[in-house]
Formats: sequence, C-alpha cells, structure tokens
Amino acid sequence: MRPKTILITGCSSGIGLDAARALHRAGWRVFATCRRQVDCDRLQAEGLESFPLDYADEASVARAAAETLRRAGGTLDALFNNGAYAIPAPLEDVPRDAMRAIFETNVLGWHDLTRRLLPALRASGDGRVVNCSSVLGMVSLRYRGPYNATKFAIEGMTDCLRRECDAPEAPGPRVRVILIEPGPIRTAFRRNARARMEAAVDRSGSAWGRAWAEKILPRLEAPETETLDRFELMPEAVTARLTHALTAHRPKARYYVTTPTWIAALAARLLPTRALDFVFRGDH
Repeated sequence: MRPKTILITGCSSGIGLDAARALHRAGWRVFATCRRQVDCDRLQAEGLESFPLDYADEASVARAAAETLRRAGGTLDALFNNGAYAIPAPLEDVPRDAMRAIFETNVLGWHDLTRRLLPALRASGDGRVVNCSSVLGMVSLRYRGPYNATKFAIEGMTDCLRRECDAPEAPGPRVRVILIEPGPIRTAFRRNARARMEAAVDRSGSAWGRAWAEKILPRLEAPETETLDRFELMPEAVTARLTHALTAHRPKARYYVTTPTWIAALAARLLPTRALDFVFRGDH
C-alpha cells in the first residue's frame, strides 16, 4: 500500500514542524513547506520532503500545488493549512496595506491552495482539509485585531466549505473539512509577531501610547521561560488532535486545544455581547 500523503504549510517551526516530523515518523509521506528556501533546506537535511510555499505570493502557491501533485501522482490524502502570522497593535494604528497583506497570507492564500488541491483530495477517496484556526477565531481580544479578523474569516470559510462538501449535490467522493482551534501554544509565534509589527506599524505619534507601553510591548518583550505559562501547551498537543482528525473514521468538525479554547467557546456561545466585553476588558 502507498503511504498516506499530506501537504503541511508553515513548517519552519512550531506547530507545522512538529506535525511534519510526527506524521513522517508515523509513516506518512509529508510535503513540508516553508516560506523560505533556507528552512526547506534544513528540513530536507532531516529527511523530509520540503519545498517553498509563500501564501502571500499567488505564483508560489501555484508552483507548490503543482509540485505537490507531481510528487503525489495526482492524488492527495490531506492538506493542513497552518502558516499564519499576527500584527499585535491597536486597530487604529494598523494601515490598510498591513491589513491587506495579512489577509493575503492568513486567508486568501489558504483559499487559493485549498481550491487548487480539492480535485486531488477527492481523488484519494477520503481526502481531508484541516485548517488551523485559533481561540482568537471565536473571541476577539483587544490589540489583536488583524489576526482576529483573519481567524474569524477562516472559521466562516471552513464552515462553508465543510457544508458544501457535505451537500448532496457536491462532487464526490466526499472531502472532510475540519478545524483545529488552539489556544496558547509554545512556539516562535510571539517573536515573529514582534517582527511583523515593527515592519508594518508606525508607532510614532500614536494616540495609543499607554496601550503600547503597558499592554502590547511588555507582552512582546517578555522573556521565554523554561516552564510553560498557565494553560500553555507544547505543539505536540496540536499534533495529537491533527492525527485524530486525519485518521478517525468520523473526525470531529472542530478540535479545541488548551483549556482557554474550551472556555472561550462556551463563553461565546452562552454570554451576551456586553457580558463578553466585560469579561475580556481585563485581558492581556
């Protein structure tokens, strides 16, 4: 039997890297993509199949999809959309170009790649699209607006695609569409967010000086400790849910990872908007 095949994005570190390594060890044929060639070279040295994929570049997405289909022989068992970034800032300080750029990477690139690979996923007979969303796709927290907006978009887009693929008139075989929604996971995400913020946002003259000084910059500059923060988990926790989503006969539509995600999902479902505003007024 041929090994199961999966394309994973955002494999340079964190969730994507852990998933690629774990599934490779489990016997999957993993196409582990990264935005930069230097990271692909590093993964190739580990024995993984890796090539570039930059969600923000339509030509890069097209090349990566074509390379995936070439290597996999026209069929693909799974796609794990994972690569994304954040711009921590008050929304008033985020320029239009920065919002456009984050949507290109976090939303439009995911849509483009998925639609290019759906025929190959159907051809496998039990194809699966797994999108890595976030607790911030369920509740909005201040100073995280650009990332919130993209993850809310991913939630809506994934629900729609799942219902379309489940429809009686959908082209068969059925493709299962699944969301994984992590809370705080120990990765380089915060460090990368700082770099993205510095490149995208001009803080000089901001009316939000107090927020930058008291809330945003201290969080970005906090040193990473050896012990995990409260409720924080390692990327392996996401990989465990991903593995179930890929192998279960009847996978769940949603997989929550970390306690805050469960709490946020419950709060978003049960509390009125004013109550949610009060609860999250003291968030960090």
